[in-house]
Amino acid sequence: MVRADGASGADRAEGIDEKDEAGRYVRTWGAAVAAGWRPAARDAALWAGVACVGVFAHREQAYPSPALQLVLPLLVLAVAMPAGRTRPGAAVFLANAVVASGLADPTTPASPYLAALAVSTCLLGLRADRAAPALLLFGACTVMDLALCAVLGVGAVYWFYAMSYIPAALLLPWLAGRYRQARRALVHEGWQRARDLEQRQRSVAEQARLRERNRIAADMHDSLGHELSLIALRAGALELSPTLTGQDQADLAVLRAAVSDAVGHLRDTIGVLRDGSEGQEPSASSVEPVEELVARTRESGVTVHLRREGTARALPPLVDRGAYRVVQESLTNAIKHAPGSTVRVSIARQADRTEVRVTNSAAPPSPATTPPTGTAPGTGRTAGHHGLTGLRERVRLLGGTLHAAPREGGFEVLATLPDQVHPQHPRNRGEPPEGTAPESALRLTAARRSTRRRFVAAFAAPIGLGLVTLFSGAYLAQQLTACVLRPVDFAALRPGQDRSEAARLLPERQFRYLPDAVRALPVPPGTDCAYYRSNGNLLDQVDLYRLCYEGSRLVAKDVLPG
Repeated sequence: MVRADGASGADRAEGIDEKDEAGRYVRTWGAAVAAGWRPAARDAALWAGVACVGVFAHREQAYPSPALQLVLPLLVLAVAMPAGRTRPGAAVFLANAVVASGLADPTTPASPYLAALAVSTCLLGLRADRAAPALLLFGACTVMDLALCAVLGVGAVYWFYAMSYIPAALLLPWLAGRYRQARRALVHEGWQRARDLEQRQRSVAEQARLRERNRIAADMHDSLGHELSLIALRAGALELSPTLTGQDQADLAVLRAAVSDAVGHLRDTIGVLRDGSEGQEPSASSVEPVEELVARTRESGVTVHLRREGTARALPPLVDRGAYRVVQESLTNAIKHAPGSTVRVSIARQADRTEVRVTNSAAPPSPATTPPTGTAPGTGRTAGHHGLTGLRERVRLLGGTLHAAPREGGFEVLATLPDQVHPQHPRNRGEPPEGTAPESALRLTAARRSTRRRFVAAFAAPIGLGLVTLFSGAYLAQQLTACVLRPVDFAALRPGQDRSEAARLLPERQFRYLPDAVRALPVPPGTDCAYYRSNGNLLDQVDLYRLCYEGSRLVAKDVLPG
């Protein structure tokens, strides 16, 4: 069929496919672009925040060189921020170089880009898995900062800043990032392990269901095959009856042959479906009564009581076999998990169903004499770890229900089996796990141990750094207060005094961290000058006292404004 515009149905379909393909391409391209722009946008936002801090500090401090103290640091940080995604160590090194450049400022060592260094180290803790390279990097940055202080010959305040504030910006945010990374990894690992365990449990439950279906198929083969064999046998007997016509005998022969073929086909089909590992169970046609199972268990040394209620009547082989399996599995579990306990078996026949209840008491403190653990009485085979899962599947396929739960210190299994089989489809979900997988427990313990170590480090590092800062501050205070010359003692000094006489009024050490402006002042020719602080103020510049000696005599004393 061709439209008036000449386009056929195939052409229209091809056009629709091309449009869909183009739409998918546009959506994919848009998602890729969005994924690429998000990191760039975050880096730009971080840089913008740092730039705002730098501009504000530049306006407040009125730096003399905007190019060196504002533009150049921001350009370096503009390179460091995006580089931190692939090389976070390099970003930390560049940020530390920007902060260390502030040590050359003659007015103050404080750098407005200390926040950028803290952000870079926090991102390093989030992105880097290993701690050793980061600690080596921090050590190298600290050595570089202290070496710069030594080369520049800065004062004690600059040394204090390089030994306290910069290491704090290096270490504390990194520890916070490490802790956040461990917490995130623990949550992700926990959910991943939960998904793995859930999938594994579903697989185990499905295997138990398949094994139980194989056993049910074997029971069906034995019971139905037995019935078909009886039909074939009776048809063969009727075939020899003299009262039948030739046509009847021929029909019976065909019937007997068809039944025999059906038995063979049934045997072949069940043989394909059966696992082969479950072939040691007794067949349904030769299932022993529950009384014999209980008697054999009692002979093994287990206290078992059997009680029947209701009118005894013949049940379908699959239902009878299901009741037998409930009692057998319950006895096996009682022997395995509660050795020495008393087991009570109750089989109640009602109008259209049979209730099988098996209850065991709590195990006594001392172990009783019982058969080997895990051996099902009367079968000589080891009970499976998921016996209740397979038993629940068998009962469900028969149209019944099974309830298993602790009761009064012991355990109770209650199964309700209908007289007529009404199969129910199993739910498509795994049974609840019976225990924690050893591998997951070990990995969870290791993850928790790592998180605890990082959590302790997050608290121990600030305490240690605080102690170092406190020690550095105390040392700085001692250095500054030990070189204070009291104004009254300075007034008592007179030019012409001997050095030894003047030494009785002087402090124990001189002030050696002189500003550049003081060093540039001229001194009297041929003299040796000593400098002292006028008071013990640690947070501000103070006036300096200068005493100049010519040989052993004091020749001049001056007050230099701070």
